[in-house]
Amino acid sequence: MSGESARLRVKTWVCATIVVLTNVFGDFFMKRGMSAVPPIHSPLGYIATLFQPWVALGVALLIAWQLSRMALLSWADLSYVLPVTSIGYVFVALLGRLLLDEQITSTRWAGIVLIVAGVALVSGGTPPQTAHHGVAP
Repeated sequence: MSGESARLRVKTWVCATIVVLTNVFGDFFMKRGMSAVPPIHSPLGYIATLFQPWVALGVALLIAWQLSRMALLSWADLSYVLPVTSIGYVFVALLGRLLLDEQITSTRWAGIVLIVAGVALVSGGTPPQTAHHGVAP
């Protein structure tokens, strides 16, 4: 593996990790904050909820998730990024179970195992880099 290829591989894994963690914790804090809010019946209620501390933290992390995901997609193929970052679904389920006391059925656990297997298959090779920059005609 060349030096440039190794650098791209490390860069891809670091950015993919950031994408996963900001998504997982953004969703977690959003759920934690929304659980403490009474039912909302108007658009203004949702806007006011954005200023609740846990919800605001979740929103900030989800903004960071989107920006880091955009960066990752600027050099790695979509067919690589989506499957690899889907490991976040596993972490969300685990956080929900451990910290929010959510119940996870055996069917959901089976789905989690399939996600992990798919991520392992997709991430096994060298991260693909888009050969051309720009939109296809």
